Order: sequence, then structure tokens, then C-alpha cells
Amino acid sequence: MTMTQWFIFFLVIQVIHFLATWKLYIKAGRKPWEAIVPIYNAVILMKIINRPWWWVILLFIPIINLIMIPVVWVETIRSFGRNSTADTWLVILTLGFYIFYVNYALDATYIEDRDLKPRTATGEWVSSILFAIVAATLVHTYFMQPYVIPTSSLEKTLLVGDFLFVSKFHYGARTPMTTVAFPMVHDTIPVLNTKSYINKPQLPYFRLPGLQKIKRNDIVVFSWPTDTVEQFFKITHRKIRKPIDKKSNYVKRCVGLPGDSLSIKDGYVYINNKRLELPDRAKPQYSYYVQAKGNLTPRYMYERYGVTGSFGQVKQGIYYFSAMTEKAADMLKDNPNVISVKRNIESKGASKMAPVFPQSSKCPWNQDQYGSIYIPQKGKTVELNLDVLPLYKRIIERYEGNTVQVNGSQISINNKPATTYTFKQDYYWMMGDNRHASEDSRYWGYVPEDHVVGKPVFIWFSWDSNASGPFWNKVRWDRVFTTVGGEGKPRSYLVYFLVALALWYGYSKFKKRKKGNS
Repeated sequence: MTMTQWFIFFLVIQVIHFLATWKLYIKAGRKPWEAIVPIYNAVILMKIINRPWWWVILLFIPIINLIMIPVVWVETIRSFGRNSTADTWLVILTLGFYIFYVNYALDATYIEDRDLKPRTATGEWVSSILFAIVAATLVHTYFMQPYVIPTSSLEKTLLVGDFLFVSKFHYGARTPMTTVAFPMVHDTIPVLNTKSYINKPQLPYFRLPGLQKIKRNDIVVFSWPTDTVEQFFKITHRKIRKPIDKKSNYVKRCVGLPGDSLSIKDGYVYINNKRLELPDRAKPQYSYYVQAKGNLTPRYMYERYGVTGSFGQVKQGIYYFSAMTEKAADMLKDNPNVISVKRNIESKGASKMAPVFPQSSKCPWNQDQYGSIYIPQKGKTVELNLDVLPLYKRIIERYEGNTVQVNGSQISINNKPATTYTFKQDYYWMMGDNRHASEDSRYWGYVPEDHVVGKPVFIWFSWDSNASGPFWNKVRWDRVFTTVGGEGKPRSYLVYFLVALALWYGYSKFKKRKKGNS
């Protein structure tokens, strides 16, 4: 829906509200015109139902308003004596239209000082659960979101089994675009395994002001631009078009910023013709072929050299490792049982593996030899021709809402001949540090600004499912309560947290005992 359509919809809601409540406003000692003035009518309604004014704000927050609006319906009829369970279900099941019946058909009496405490234990329980969901949804949507690392694309920096807190406010929280969705879940309702949202209506993209802009080498969580699968990592042949904020979440390192020129040579990333310098915590990995005299087992390679990822014996004495740092490779060369260590580099030309973006014969690139490409910047204009169109067609059509036609050598946008195009938003280039085991921008292209979710800031727990032994052996204790960013080796703040927790617990017990003695 466009902003104009949303404005008309909003005005229609105000008219419906006025028609359903104006007599109730009078019975509560208010003027009938107060029921039709937008926003002001909601503030007055909060006074009538004896609820705080800030509930009005909750009524305008997507997803949260799906909870709050029915609550206000129930509170409204209860303020006029309709307290039965049947009344409650009627107002909810009729989507609030039961209030028309109370307004016109009943001689309802306004109860000014009604008891706001639920009358039953069940009612109190339901009330507590609802507002816990509201509070959690607010935090989840606008401040911090929990996230778990599912793949090894950022291995060494972020490990499979890391549980993160992702900050929404660093880059500015993206307000929900999907207006009707199940709270506190993403695209799928757990257990039921059904879609958690309705595609329409959609709100326009909007982002709150952030503390900072995305910087080069930042690790970023974003909505996977080409996501058409029903569920994240669920094997399915059914393809669906998801709303932006319901696409699967990916986490990668931002190596290219808007306005950059990017290329990849022999697996190394170059930005504006200079090789990318990574922070010291980043440990890029590549695939290697190792020829050895003896047997190299995955456990030996992990314990001695920290090598992770898939492992295979190509033929007798030659092994393939999908993820090894250059430092580990250099150390391995000094092993007396190792004959040679050779990094796997695809030569120039079209990929022999999965085709890379933009999957065009005009761009015969691969994962190790790529570009050069321009990363689009908002407001910048590029020349359009058949050679570069494959790089920008998805942006023009899918991300910025235009139509593109090609007739011979003529390119038309929205049925008008075009030789240039001006971008409407910024774009980013995201890659995993595990270069040969990462599905990243090399395969599906640019990440639009409106797909950015947030910045991982804190690892609160880390679990190694491959470790042997009891539970405590599987916990990566050195990673618990560590920061994602920063220089040097990550430092755990778990001890400080436990000390603070113990002090708080001790103080609470002391305060309670002191209160009991007084």
C-alpha cells in the first residue's frame, strides 16, 4: 500500500471509531466531536478506560498494535459494564464491531472508577502474558534481537553454535513492513511449521535514526535478498515471494560500501584497486589440496592446526580441506610428513562450480576471479548498456520497483528509453571469511539498504555440538559473554556478570530480610 492508501485507510478507521463510540464518549462525560479527531480521540479514550496515555503509542506500532487494539476493545466495553466472558469473545470475534451494539442498542452506564485488576487468576495470567509479549516484541524489533550462527561462513570470527545479540539501534531500527504477523517469530510459527504472516497490507520502508553507518569490515545481519524458500534451511521445491522483513536472516562481513569499486583476484578482495585490509580478529580461509606421506585425519588437523570445514581424500596421499587459514597452511608446510600444500584457486573464466552473480555470459567470472564491479550509491547515476545491464537489472526491477524491457540494443525503463539510471538507495557487498564455503554476494549480488537488519555485538552463549563428553564440555566457555567487535583476542565478561548477579541476589535477600524485621 502507498502512503496515500494508508492515509485514506487511517481516515476510514477514524470514521468507524466515531460511529461506534460517540454515544459512549458522551456517557463518559466527553464531547461527541472528541471521538473523531485523529490521535486526540485515542488519548481521550485512554482516559475513559483509565489506562495510561502512552498506550496510544503502542496502537501505532506494527505487530504490537495487533495485540493492543483487541485489548482496547475489551477495556472499552468493560468500562461500560460488559464484563462477561461472552462479551469479551464477542468483541474480539467481531473485530470490535460489537462496540456498535453496546453504543446503540444498550443503555450502558459508564463506570468511572472500575477495578482494573482482573477478576480471575486466568484473567490475570492472560494479562501478564500479553504485556510480556508486548515488551519482548518492542525489544526484539527496535533494540536487540537474539540470533544463532547456523553456518561456517564467518568461521574463526563467529562459530557455528554462537548465540548472539544483534543490535537494531546501531544502524537504526527498521520498522516492520509486514503489518499482520505472529509476534516474536520470524517467517514460520514453531511446531506448527506454518507461515507466520500475511503478505498484505505492507507498510513503506522506514528506518529510525542510527548511532552509526555501516563501516567496511563490519559484520552485518541482513535479510537475504534472493530468499524465495518457504523456511530457512528447509529443503523445499516451493518458492514464494517473501516481504523484505520476513526474508531469512544472513550474517556476513561488509567488504564493499556504496560507491566502491570491487574486484577479486586469486581469492583476495580489492577495493578501489587496493587489497582489502581485514581486522586482526578476521581469519579468512580458503580451500587447499595437501599431499602427505602419512594419514591426515580431521581430528588431527583440528587439534594441531585448527582446521575446520569439510575434509576429503581426493586420491591416495592427497587431501582436500575446504577451510584453512593461510597461517595454518604455512605451519602445515613445516610438517615433515607433508609434501606440498596448494591453495585451490579457480583460474580466470566462467565458474566451473556454482555460477556467480549476475549469472551472465557477459560476466565470465568465478569465486576467485571476479569483477571489477561498481557498488551502487544512493543518488549516483550510471550509464546503461547491454554489457552492464545484468549487474543492475535486479536492482532496477526488484529492489526499486521499475519495469525493464530490452528491444534489440534499446533499454527501456517503465516504457521509456533509458541510457542512464539513478539509484534510489545504497547497496552493500557482503562476503563470508570462509571464502570457499560461503554463499554470499558473489552468488546473489548486492544487499540493498532496506534489507539491513542490524549489527551483532555480543555472544552470550556458544555451543560446540561436535565436542565429545558431557554438557559442560560442549560449551565454549572462552566465548561466553564476549564482544563480537574489537581488537585482539575476545575477552569473556562471564565472571563479571556472575559476580554482579551474586551481588544483586545478595542485596535482594538482605533487603527482603530487613523489610521482614521492620
